[in-house]
Amino acid sequence: MSRADSAPNRLAAQNRRARFDYFIEDTLEAGIMLHGTEVKSLRAGKASIAESYAGEVNGELFLVNAYIPEYEQAGQFFQHETKRPRKLLVRKRELVRLLNSVRREGMTLIPMSIYFNDRGKAKVEIGIAKGKKKGDKREAEKERDWQRDKARLMRARG
Repeated sequence: MSRADSAPNRLAAQNRRARFDYFIEDTLEAGIMLHGTEVKSLRAGKASIAESYAGEVNGELFLVNAYIPEYEQAGQFFQHETKRPRKLLVRKRELVRLLNSVRREGMTLIPMSIYFNDRGKAKVEIGIAKGKKKGDKREAEKERDWQRDKARLMRARG
């Protein structure tokens, strides 16, 4: 095992647009049920969760539309579906809290990142999010630009 594989919280996939498109109210760590070839592809770092979301199916939580490519070294009989729904593992109390916030307050469950914890288990960080409007996005961009310019001015002053 190389040093990068054994590092805690090794990132496999990240949703970088989530904080731009949504107000993240709260985050939660959840386990994910994967097949063997999916784990191998995640360790290679080729997954994409940019257009995925979490939703309820028959009282359980699933990660929908997450793309994990086929593992090239596996034979054709051992491959997995690339965009299949994957079950997320959360405690019953957390599941009830998440589903209530989605139903009542109009929130959305967005996967922020998929990573491997220090024990080598794949985990998903889920954000309870509320969508931003176009004006909110513009305001966030202005604030980010101002912070960058302010830092530049402070460095120039010495």
